Amino acid sequence: MDRRPYLGHGVTMMLYTIGYQGQAQAALIDSLKAVGVEVLVDVRAIAASRRAGFSKTLLAGSLAEAGIDYVHLRGVGTPRAGREAARDGRTQELREIYAGHMAEPAFQLDFERLRELVGTRRAAILCYCETAAKCHRRILSNRLAEENGVAVVDL
Repeated sequence: MDRRPYLGHGVTMMLYTIGYQGQAQAALIDSLKAVGVEVLVDVRAIAASRRAGFSKTLLAGSLAEAGIDYVHLRGVGTPRAGREAARDGRTQELREIYAGHMAEPAFQLDFERLRELVGTRRAAILCYCETAAKCHRRILSNRLAEENGVAVVDL
């Protein structure tokens, strides 16, 4: 099935989001390849994982073998307190913590890098959370959709 949506009137860019919770690395890469992702943007504050294949170096290497570039933008990652809130299902608290984080210079710098990547290449943003609605990647993708006419698809 082709999951490339029609880019309707006013939509100039495409962005995919994906969480690796409960996925094997190969399945995640297959999902990215199926929609033609050129660059995976890791939006975790800490690009390490206990799940096999999802730490920064291993993931970047596997993506390179699949022809997908990897970029880690730690500045748009969720601060520790926000990660704890998300893990405990306190989505509103996560949003409040993340809203404060968005005012920080490190966030602003990496958000601009994210905006540039999404504007020039078929990109996906990666985080751990399986459900985008409970994750900071929803906040990022919504902001890109509102400010830049980005169409968003959660894989």
